[in-house]
Amino acid sequence: MSFQAYLDTIHKKTGLTPTDLRRLAEEQGWTEAGNLSPSTKAGAVVAWLKEHYDLGHGHSMAVFALLKGVKKEGDA
Repeated sequence: MSFQAYLDTIHKKTGLTPTDLRRLAEEQGWTEAGNLSPSTKAGAVVAWLKEHYDLGHGHSMAVFALLKGVKKEGDA
C-alpha cells in the first residue's frame, strides 16, 4: 500500500485530511510550528489515534511519519 493510500483510507474513515492531522497534533502539543517535538513518541500518537479515531497501528504510524516529516502527501 502506498503512503498516499494510507492517507486516503484515513480520510475515508475519519474525515481528517493531512492538514487536519497536523492541526490536531499541534493542539495535542506534539508539534510546534509544524515540527515534531523531540519528546513526542510514536506510542503516544498511536494510542491517541486508536482511542479517538479507531485507527490501527499501521495507519497511525503513517500519521506519525507525516508529522515527523519522513513522508508527505503524494508519496508512493
